[in-house]
Order: sequence, then C-alpha cells, then structure tokens
Amino acid sequence: MTHSIAIIGASGYTGAELIRIIATHPSFEIKALAANSKAGQSIAQVFPHLRHLDLPKMVTWEEIDFSGIDLCFCALPHKTSQEVIAQLPKSLKIVDLSADFRLRDPAAYQKWYGNPHAALEMQAEAVYGLTEFYRDVIRGARLVAGTGCNAATGQYILRPLISAGVIDLDEIILDLQCGVSGAGRSLKENLLHAELSEGTNAYSVGGVHRHLGEFDQEFSALAGREVKIQFTPHLGPFNRGILATAYVRGEADAVLSTLQAAYADEPFIHVLPKGQTPSTHDVRGSNFCHIGVVADRLPGRTIVVAALDNLFKGSSGQAVQNANLMLGEDEAAGLMLAPCFP
Repeated sequence: MTHSIAIIGASGYTGAELIRIIATHPSFEIKALAANSKAGQSIAQVFPHLRHLDLPKMVTWEEIDFSGIDLCFCALPHKTSQEVIAQLPKSLKIVDLSADFRLRDPAAYQKWYGNPHAALEMQAEAVYGLTEFYRDVIRGARLVAGTGCNAATGQYILRPLISAGVIDLDEIILDLQCGVSGAGRSLKENLLHAELSEGTNAYSVGGVHRHLGEFDQEFSALAGREVKIQFTPHLGPFNRGILATAYVRGEADAVLSTLQAAYADEPFIHVLPKGQTPSTHDVRGSNFCHIGVVADRLPGRTIVVAALDNLFKGSSGQAVQNANLMLGEDEAAGLMLAPCFP
C-alpha cells in the first residue's frame, strides 16, 4: 500500500532530509511540499542535490488539499508549528518536528519557549516521539511530537540507566557537541563560515538550554522523583552530527550490561564493546545511534559516549520511524541506509 505524504516546512534542513529519506521509501510517496517563503519554486531551485527527483513544486501550506493526504510532516519553527497544525484537518495524522508538542505541562512550555501554548487541546493529545520508548502509543497516535536532537541523544544514554537504578540520579553530567545544522537554515551571523570554522564554543550554559525541559520531564517521570542533570551543549565546526558524553556515578559493568539489555533488539541503537567509543563519522547520514561505555579511573564512575546524526536519527529519520508505526508499516522501512563515510 502506498501512503500519500505532505511536508510543511520543506525548505529547511529537516525538510530536505525528509525528502531524501522518503525518495527511496517503499510505501511513502510525496504528494505535496509546502514552504511559504519558497512557494512556486521547484525542488531543483531550493535543493539542487535533489534535482533528480520528480516532485511537486513548493506551495504555501494553505494551498494543499489534505483530503488525499495520509500523513503530514510539519518541519516548522516552534510557535509557528502549533499555529499551523491547529488549522489542519482533525483527522490528519501528523508528525511534528518542532518543539511545540514535546512538553506535556503548558507551564513548562511557556518557561522554556517564552510564550503561552496556543493549542492546548492538541498538546494534551500529542505523544512524545522517542520511538524506542514510546512505540506502543505512537502506533495509535494521531499527533506525534518529535524530540529535540540533543534530547534524544542524552536520553538514549540515560533512560535505561535511570530506569534500572544503576547510577546516582543526583550526579549526572552531560556534555554534548552538535554540528551547525542543528541551528537550522536561517541566516545567523555567528554561523557564518568565518565566525564558526576553526573554533568551537559552549552555548546556553548554566541550565538554560531548552532541551532541558525534555530531560526534566522524561527523567523525572522515569525515576518517580525530580531528576535534574547538568547539561552543556557546544557548537562544533562541522555540518552534522552529535557527540554526547555522560559522566555518571555507577559501575561500568552494570552500566554496559544495562544498555546492552535495553537495546538488544533495537535495529538502530548499537552498544559497542566495553572500552570502545563512537565517532560522528560512524553514523553520518544514517538512522543509527552508537553508544560506548568506558570505566573512569575513579572507582565507581563511568563515562558513556553516544553519537548520532542530528538531522537523521535526531530528527527526520526519527520522524519517518514514527510515521512507519502510525501507518502500520515496518518500523525500519526506508531507514536502513548505511552511514556515509568519510
């Protein structure tokens, strides 16, 4: 069975990645592409690397006839996304790649994103889209909220460890480096090549990064008590990829065996042999996440490192993985592309 797909926000990086993935998906076909700022342009004009694909021209989202659409991906900025989604047909299946429906508490959304939520009924309906941990409810969902790419990486490390009780919940430090595509495609002075290349910097330091809202929500729910981690992201001079390093108090063997058990049957999460750590090169352009565990020189302390592609597994690949479940397809359909190296 072929499912008709629409993408709103198709001119951004995650939109381009959705198009690239769906182009070879065995049962998805793109019927509409919306990008209000690029309306009327062809895919070759917006993304020359996709010029070989026979796709409809970009239109405004208001021009799409949703009566023939089975599922819509929404890849718009937060705040804009909720405003658009609230106007879409109530029967339409939606995977949202923005932050607008990730946080269950409206007060938490206002705290982290600076404005009150404008679609509270839909926010209550949304299912959190970390596929490996929410797949049973994602299957029956109408609206799925994709996670933040940083939030997904940290959770792949920490969720099993928190659930199993093998680490000290009050001593969790997460240090993360993210490629520049994580900041989106819009023009920003600090992302100019001359200002970004040959250097790196920490940002949102001291507990103000918005993805902490997801960490607080998910980890506290798992533990049954408040869990707040220390988290510092860094902007790296590379295009795509996330490398996250977690410092925890817990025995390395217990940490490793817990992660191995949690991901033994997961097609996209690979736990490396003890002592090995991954590189962003190992997962670039793929839906895979690699996790490595190393015992620290200090007794009872462990270092866990995870790598994934922020645009693929951290966003668009995760979105397609969720869409597969929502439409009754094989969860891995269209997503087994091998990483691109070098």
